[in-house]
Amino acid sequence: MKLSWLLCLFLIATSCVGKKEHPDYKRSGFNESYNNTGREVWQKPEIVLNLFDNLNDKTVADIGAGSGFFTFRLAEKTKKVIAVEIDQEIVDTLKKIIPLALRNKVEVRLATPNDPLLEEEEVDAVLIVNTYIYLDNRVEYLKNLWKGMKVGGKLVISDFKKKQTEVGPDIAIRVPLHEVEAELEEAGFQLINSDDTSLDYQYIVLAVKRVLPETPMQ
Repeated sequence: MKLSWLLCLFLIATSCVGKKEHPDYKRSGFNESYNNTGREVWQKPEIVLNLFDNLNDKTVADIGAGSGFFTFRLAEKTKKVIAVEIDQEIVDTLKKIIPLALRNKVEVRLATPNDPLLEEEEVDAVLIVNTYIYLDNRVEYLKNLWKGMKVGGKLVISDFKKKQTEVGPDIAIRVPLHEVEAELEEAGFQLINSDDTSLDYQYIVLAVKRVLPETPMQ
């Protein structure tokens, strides 16, 4: 991991629109620099969250929670949200800004770059927005994530399309949709739907945790 998610947050924030990021940003951190770019409009958070259906009694992990853009929206719909980050400073900051009404529903968890550190079958669903492209060893990460999800649990990934957009990181570091699909299947997830039209700058992939076949004994 060349840069921490926090360092990427700071560096990318200075060149978010219309500029190219340094190539070392590739899968090296969490990008949360979009909040001042009309994100409420182009992110269309309800379209993303509606893929989860009813979350009233569910526990959801928000991977790369950052400033809580999705964490707090999820907390209004769920039983519990685990906001996962890999930098202690981001974790500390996020804890401080949780709205009082949501503090009993949000847990901020410090994890590692290759493992969200979820307990076995701890969560019912997982959301990864604008973070997937910054993960090292993505298949390994997905396999660790798979272990922390209940069977049939939904995973939603939304990241930037592999083309020039007004907002987003350099094209060179973006992961094309077909690679996300292939990596999900390799990690043991079943693809349900891929959508590259509903959002202006991003695609959305919906998958579920399926039961892997047992390896025959030799």
